[in-house]
Amino acid sequence: MVLKIYGFNMSTCTRLVALICKEKEIPYELVTINLAKREQKNPEYLKIQPFGQIPYIDDDGFILYESRAIARYLIKKYTNQGTTGLVPTDPKKEALFEQAASIEVSHFNPHAGPLMFEKLFKVRGGGTTDEVKAAEHLKNLEAKLDVYEIILGKQKYLAGDEVTLADLQHLPYGSMLSLAKHGDVIEKRTNVARWWKDISNRPAWLAVKDGA
Repeated sequence: MVLKIYGFNMSTCTRLVALICKEKEIPYELVTINLAKREQKNPEYLKIQPFGQIPYIDDDGFILYESRAIARYLIKKYTNQGTTGLVPTDPKKEALFEQAASIEVSHFNPHAGPLMFEKLFKVRGGGTTDEVKAAEHLKNLEAKLDVYEIILGKQKYLAGDEVTLADLQHLPYGSMLSLAKHGDVIEKRTNVARWWKDISNRPAWLAVKDGA
């Protein structure tokens, strides 16, 4: 049975899962959940994903939600298939990966996500950007990327000199910065720009960046 991803082709979390499928050469079927009709809040959907969010996967009857958890599961299940090393197994390398993954969750996503909500998602939904909130998130993101610049001046990727899931997790929201006219936060930082050019030009990302 082919892996099924229940999500929406342009959602950040759905594209992360699709990205990992491409990296690991895993065939998948996207089962579209219509967010405009709030299908993710239907009682039948909530029985499977109680938070009413996307995506979740059905891997031959095994149900899993939360995109980062799904990504790790697929990487570990298909260890020797496709791109290897996305979640290292050596204890020290794994610890550095966990550190890098925590950096994305704690320092990048909390500012990039809300910034994109204010500048893009809110407007697309017919709302108006709260410029004060947007400016605050941009300021905080700039400060975090200053630290990224230091880290990436010492190594190629966030966990060392090999690409990991921690780097790839940045792609869905990071790719939207230029759409919100904030691409300069990456481009003006030499080491961040070099890292971003590298990960954003991976064939797996190019295959899903415009839709899972």
